[in-house]
Amino acid sequence: MPLTISATVARRLIALGAVLLAVGGQWPHSGLAWSSADEWLRDQLIRRQASAATEQRLAVIDIDETSLAAAGPWPWPRERIATMIEQLLGDYGARGVALDLVLPEPSDAGGDARLAMLSQHGPLVLPQAFDYNGNMPLRVGRLTGGAAAASAGAAVPASGYIANHAGLAQAAHIGNIGFVPDQDGVIRRLPMQTWFDGRTFPTLSLALLDCCSASKPSASGPTGGMQLGDGLRRLPYRLQWDAYKVIPASMILDLSAPDELLRGKLVLIGSSSLGLADRVATPLSASTSGLLVHAAALTAQLDARAGLAPSAWPGRLIAMLFSSATIALCFWTLPRKSALVNVGVLAAASLLWLALAWQMAPHDALFGLSAPLLANAFLLAVGVPFAWQQSQRQSRRLLDTLRQYVADAVVDELLRNNLLDPLKPSHCDVTTLIADMQGYTSHVGALPLEQAAELTRAFLDCLTGPVLAAHGTLDKFTGDGLVAFWGAPLPVRDHADQALDAAAAIQAGMVEFNAARARQGLAPIRVRIGIESGRAMAGDFGSAARSIYTAVGDSVNVASRLETAARDLPHDVIIGPGTAALCRRHQLRHIGELTLRGKEHPTTLYTLLAPAPQQGVL
Repeated sequence: MPLTISATVARRLIALGAVLLAVGGQWPHSGLAWSSADEWLRDQLIRRQASAATEQRLAVIDIDETSLAAAGPWPWPRERIATMIEQLLGDYGARGVALDLVLPEPSDAGGDARLAMLSQHGPLVLPQAFDYNGNMPLRVGRLTGGAAAASAGAAVPASGYIANHAGLAQAAHIGNIGFVPDQDGVIRRLPMQTWFDGRTFPTLSLALLDCCSASKPSASGPTGGMQLGDGLRRLPYRLQWDAYKVIPASMILDLSAPDELLRGKLVLIGSSSLGLADRVATPLSASTSGLLVHAAALTAQLDARAGLAPSAWPGRLIAMLFSSATIALCFWTLPRKSALVNVGVLAAASLLWLALAWQMAPHDALFGLSAPLLANAFLLAVGVPFAWQQSQRQSRRLLDTLRQYVADAVVDELLRNNLLDPLKPSHCDVTTLIADMQGYTSHVGALPLEQAAELTRAFLDCLTGPVLAAHGTLDKFTGDGLVAFWGAPLPVRDHADQALDAAAAIQAGMVEFNAARARQGLAPIRVRIGIESGRAMAGDFGSAARSIYTAVGDSVNVASRLETAARDLPHDVIIGPGTAALCRRHQLRHIGELTLRGKEHPTTLYTLLAPAPQQGVL
């Protein structure tokens, strides 16, 4: 037996699925918050929010193609590198220098000795690069520096390293220049502290700040970026690359660089030369110098120490509350509004979330930007089609119900007119036809139950077919008769003539019906019909437990009285003055006047000229 669930339960399950997507997407282990779509979206926000304001606190010295052409190809003599550093610290008065070039092999002794002295006694940070891949553990050069640590803690464990040669092992300040790219190769996060062989090592920019600070900050102090929970910190990339003052190394060597660009500044030395293979992808650019990544990290740390970094926001909580509000709204709108409205609600919610995410992104690196959008997409792909299907099913039920009252042609016309609520009560001009079997009890009293039911169904078929064929609205069955009307739910001009068409067809059908009974030796059956036109209120009435589409009004009551009066008249069809005044296609015959029950004045009565009234009918 197939399992079926109610529409309400299904909507709740859909809402629950959206909630799980929205909430689960806020945690890294779900695989959603760090999806490519999530990172792509954050990259777009970073790229558009990056400021072009010039970074005044640091300078970047680039051993670019121009410098290599002017001073000679790489590798340069250590004397030249030492000279450049001495000029930066002495002639230009730089606050501190960090070198983004690992020197694993010794070179000219004089140059190496000068670099060693500068690294031991001057504000110079030498680099070493840690590897985090683990596939090919590296052990190149002499590892130095770091602070003892029994476990990694908040640091990122490394699998290997490339360090400087042993002659530089006494350097006072060492910084890590290794990166941990994301799966798509983009550098979005940086290991501020690296753990290897029982020691922790700071990243290059952090080591430069420590080197030039009056007091060394604690490990828990501000280090810039946003902690991600895996030892990495997301770089905010607050500035565009053009915001950094990049000076060719050749201008330092020939002392042609403007003094104001370097005095009192923190200086990073590296290379953008393609020949040195120090090119990386970042959210700001598909290819840029790795040195600028350290510049962006240094900017973030300077902002943090100056209290300029964006304050922390509870991004995950805000995202989940936003998604919950959206899902709750859709839970209400899906069964009540059209598919187009629901699509609009989800589109508006998505745009609102993007606007909110624009504000939140600089304040929180942990929340999943795409999770609310994913939940909205789920509602769009599952919730909206389900609600549309339910709406169609409900519409079909409404149409099926409507077809029980009116002819198919009337239903089709209602659909063409696109009426929002065709069963809504309204005042209209209608013609009511009430038909009944005379002497019903005498006909079925002696019959077995099955035969009595068969006779009743056959008689009602004789009444119902002509009514629907004449586009009438079936109000109700009255046991051995029916009530029908014309002019509602659609107004028609010739509603009186349509009712008379049905009456004439019923009479003709009864002639054939009685002929068949006569062949079986059964007594004929007489039908009594009362017809009147006038103003009435037609619509879906009833209680909360049961409703019915009907018409109420004085003309309806008169039609009932006329049907009853036919009992004492030699005519099957009794027509009131309202219908007589409106009919155009039928010829009527005046048959007299009669004071109906409940009326103070006589009512003029008419009947159809043809077919002739039946004779000899009980």
